Amino acid sequence: MSALFESKLSGLALLNRGKVRDIYQVDEDQLLIVTSDRLSAFDIVLPQPIPGKGEVLTRLSNFWFEQTRDMVPNHRSDVTPDQVITNPKERVLLGDRALVVKRLDPLPVEAIVRGYIIGSGWKDYQRTGAICGIGLPKGLAQADQLPEAIYTPSTKATVGEHDENIDFNRTVALIGRELAEQVRDISLRIYTTCAEFARDRGIIIADTKFEFGLDTDGRLYLIDEVLTPDSSRFWPQDQYRPGISPPSFDKQFVRDYLEALDWDKTPPAPALPQDIIDKTAAKYREAEERLTRTTSVGDLEKSPARQSFTT
Repeated sequence: MSALFESKLSGLALLNRGKVRDIYQVDEDQLLIVTSDRLSAFDIVLPQPIPGKGEVLTRLSNFWFEQTRDMVPNHRSDVTPDQVITNPKERVLLGDRALVVKRLDPLPVEAIVRGYIIGSGWKDYQRTGAICGIGLPKGLAQADQLPEAIYTPSTKATVGEHDENIDFNRTVALIGRELAEQVRDISLRIYTTCAEFARDRGIIIADTKFEFGLDTDGRLYLIDEVLTPDSSRFWPQDQYRPGISPPSFDKQFVRDYLEALDWDKTPPAPALPQDIIDKTAAKYREAEERLTRTTSVGDLEKSPARQSFTT
């Protein structure tokens, strides 16, 4: 499978090259987003791409955008990438990695929802008994399911910088109370509904990150990516055990490998062995296959998780 570390498109102005996405200007109202195969860990871009990763992220995001469109509008445009990428060779090279979106004003916070206690949340809980100022019951073990999903926002870091967990009051200070509450409530609704859907497919979504933007009228849109292996922790339900960091379908697999190295988490990032690259690519593909596969229309329509999307 081919890999795309960095896109180079003729005829479109490159506006930004982020950790994973390359953003081009289509016109005053629309952007072209190319999700590359770059992988970031600890907010640092690793030197090797994961083949096919960008296509998986784009297809999965499109899947979730469609499933959640009745909850909140999203940034997808009716224009297709083929309509704006004029070079046939470039279109082939990009595969399913490109998406045309509305040009919106991104909010300066990341909307993180946690249904299980893991990662930085587990570390915070061990130190303080809380996550982002939200008190939790005593005696929770690593990877335990929380009594209910919690909203724990963070700031948005630039390339090479680290996101910072913040409490809800800091979010209010950044974007105002009404918008902060809207983002929180929509984030919790999307996570809760989609996590139920994923469990029906054998995947636990332990936590996830959403991003939002505003149009010129102040209307809120879901943007960036949604419930992908880059923005979420996906655990196989049949291998889930509290008390340990469960196996995953996401880049936690790479984080765990890097944590075992003598690396101080500053650039440059170490090279990944081919075995780790291959296994990571396979995990991304399996997550997509599990979440988007259909057994039969009748079975899906009878599923409580499926019904929650259509009612």
